[in-house]
Amino acid sequence: MGTTTDKRRFGGIERVYGPTAAQAFTRLHVTIVGMGGVGSWAVESLARAGVGKLTLVDGDVSEESNTNRQLQAMTGVYGKPKVDATAERIHAINPLCDCRKIEDFIEVETAESLLPEDAIILDCIDNVKVKAAMAAVCKKRKQYIVACGAAGGKTSAMNIIHEDLARTTGDPLLSRMRYDLRKKYGFPKLKAGKRIEKFGIPCVYTADPVKRPEGVCDVGAGLSCAGYGSSVVVTAALGLAAASVAINHITGIDTK
Repeated sequence: MGTTTDKRRFGGIERVYGPTAAQAFTRLHVTIVGMGGVGSWAVESLARAGVGKLTLVDGDVSEESNTNRQLQAMTGVYGKPKVDATAERIHAINPLCDCRKIEDFIEVETAESLLPEDAIILDCIDNVKVKAAMAAVCKKRKQYIVACGAAGGKTSAMNIIHEDLARTTGDPLLSRMRYDLRKKYGFPKLKAGKRIEKFGIPCVYTADPVKRPEGVCDVGAGLSCAGYGSSVVVTAALGLAAASVAINHITGIDTK
């Protein structure tokens, strides 16, 4: 991992955030859970920001059906583990990046052991129970995590919202995550007549209505796009927004 920024590649980052922040990015560790339509774009933006250490977590392989939304899905990559394909791209962007791969799916039971303690965590998956487990682990450790809402069935990238998980509205995936945290992990419940207490877990999501595909009567509410269908303009926007929240947290531009 480099200790100085390569001005030929990342000079624009230094000019917008300043030299101190640009140097901090080279020492930053971010773990991205999920290399799908949201996570793959989050990784791309972090690599292009000169982040020095990236841990990629996903147990799946790239498939042709991913082409509409996932950055690494293209001819020549299909069948390859997503973490391998993404790592190759990262090193082409920033050869000095310390890129680590966990070719596995995080489960409730493994969240604590698989999540690096020194990293900012980007939650880019759609499994509610695992999302809640990761958030609970990070809350216990006082570790910064950004959770992404649902992307399936959404068509506009113009209405991305950045809000604390306790105060999100209009996203069933985050609502169910919040319910699990309150029921299983002791997060504060809403009390009548009182302002909603923050969880300390920033989220990015869109509350836009879901466009249901014809002939589909029962689809989930997650990031998974197999049922609803999806557009890269939304999945990528959520991934970029999540990376932005993480970067702004490090630079002190945090707003939630």
